[in-house]
Amino acid sequence: MRLRHTIYVLIIVFGLNIPFAVAGTIQLPDMGDSANTFLSPDQERRIGVELLRRIRLQSAIIEDPIISEYIRSLGYRLAENSNNPSQSFTFFVIDDRSINAFAAPGGYIGINSGLITATESESELASVVSHEIAHVTQRHLVRGIEAQGKLNLPSIAGLIAAIIIGSQNSELGQATLAASQAAALQAQLNFTRHNENEADSFGIQTLAKSDLDPNAMASFFEHLQQASRYYSRPPEFLSTHPVSTTRISNARSRARSYPYRQVAENLEFHIVREKLQARSMDPKKVTKRYRTLLESEQYINKTAVIYVYSLSLAKEGKYQQSLEQLSPLLEKYPTQISLIMAKANILFQSGAVEKALKLFSQTLQNYPHDHPTTIFYAQALLQLGNYKQARVLLQKHRPFRLNDPEFFKLLSFAENQAGFKLEAHQSLAEYHYLNGQTSSAIQQLEAALKLPSNNFYLQEKIQARRDQLKQLLISESHF
Repeated sequence: MRLRHTIYVLIIVFGLNIPFAVAGTIQLPDMGDSANTFLSPDQERRIGVELLRRIRLQSAIIEDPIISEYIRSLGYRLAENSNNPSQSFTFFVIDDRSINAFAAPGGYIGINSGLITATESESELASVVSHEIAHVTQRHLVRGIEAQGKLNLPSIAGLIAAIIIGSQNSELGQATLAASQAAALQAQLNFTRHNENEADSFGIQTLAKSDLDPNAMASFFEHLQQASRYYSRPPEFLSTHPVSTTRISNARSRARSYPYRQVAENLEFHIVREKLQARSMDPKKVTKRYRTLLESEQYINKTAVIYVYSLSLAKEGKYQQSLEQLSPLLEKYPTQISLIMAKANILFQSGAVEKALKLFSQTLQNYPHDHPTTIFYAQALLQLGNYKQARVLLQKHRPFRLNDPEFFKLLSFAENQAGFKLEAHQSLAEYHYLNGQTSSAIQQLEAALKLPSNNFYLQEKIQARRDQLKQLLISESHF
């Protein structure tokens, strides 16, 4: 699914907090040598928040707990070893089979599902993510905007739209450029391309510090360059991140400056990769396809293929066969959360409820606050009608998922079923807000305030949140 260019025109200006002047122009502050005089880190963050909300409004983000938690974990690992570990980041997977990724102000990094399936190792995937992290830590987008000087509203909207669209869809980016000061904005896009070299350098450094293969960036570039010969049109990644023989050579040269190390493959990468591969297929053909892969031994990682094959058997109601496929995997990898959750879910679906609940509970004791375990356990409890227990479980997990709309939707259901109506409306409001549905969020908070309650603190909190969202809605109506 492609993100429409109108999303980006609408989003970015929200966080600027710049007063209007006469004739509809925006008076931007004078800018010195630092990009901080143009956009503060807090303003960048607010831009990123709105970006993510608008993308979610298009139902473009994959919320699968196993997939989303893996990409968050990998992203945070890389961010901690970047040249600015204090920078906050939000990582998410876009439901788009094209090969691409992008960085937005505030540390918001989107990775297309097609990019993940195109990589053959975790280090290759990490090379792209670390490259995008470097764009953020070096503030390339903001510096690019700053270089244009003072702009009016249409110009700055077109500029930011063009930069971000250009990283997702080069054709849409060109269309936006033509509509708003084409020559100046095209020069600005060229300016951002000059930052690719710096992002490569810092990205390779981050790979090495994260105990991943620094050679993977060059390997992935080369892999894409060779594969592009068989495409009717090049992958979008190559359009927005031009790869040349010189760039590959430079990446290899930088990698050689770091000591060689043998990098162990992360099974979770392969599991997520195969889940995404299967997700893009006709559900009726998944079992046959993965059975064929196993018989022909045409795979990168056998364990991941068996995992997806097991899940597909369970979807067909073949629970015993499914568990038989999983058993040897769990014997070999007894602590792999994705495998444990697969077994627990299959046990639950097959009717072995007590065994499933025990496995969920034990896993959560061993790995407190683990996201996939918490979600799957709560879903099982809700199906059984254990609403209060599910609510308590989710409430404990709430501080760790404040930007996760699907979490708030599940929490709202648990609260409503458990009899906590006020809290249910509050949580559902956050679900709508995070999905870019500000009006619906306000309606939920208004409904909450109409309910009788002796919890005055909570009522005041809900009222404050309602007022905050009303102000946001006014801002949204201007664009």
